[in-house]
Amino acid sequence: MKVMNYIDVPPETIEEGARGVQIRWIITEEMGAKNFVMRHFEISPEGYTPLHSHDWEHEVFILNGNGIIVGDGAEKPFGQGDVIFVTGNELHQFKNSGDKTLSLLCLIPSKERCNL
Repeated sequence: MKVMNYIDVPPETIEEGARGVQIRWIITEEMGAKNFVMRHFEISPEGYTPLHSHDWEHEVFILNGNGIIVGDGAEKPFGQGDVIFVTGNELHQFKNSGDKTLSLLCLIPSKERCNL
């Protein structure tokens, strides 16, 4: 069992295809997570993640802020407390549409599960 504060994990900046995005890998395979990993994203105002797709799904919980998820010709707004499910191979991008930092948790399959 492990108990920690997410803020103790150093953030990494996502550069390619993104603006104003930091990620913290807070539960990882190295900790013994065999099925899923958990990531915390912070997206600054006017920031966005890359527009991309991949084989594995995402389960997302919005902690704070407002945004728009873009994908497959559609845009859908979201806010604090919303949950988002992105299926495998679905084109997607998260954009901060507010004036405060957008904060979200994102769970994905472990490297073993998604064959990274």
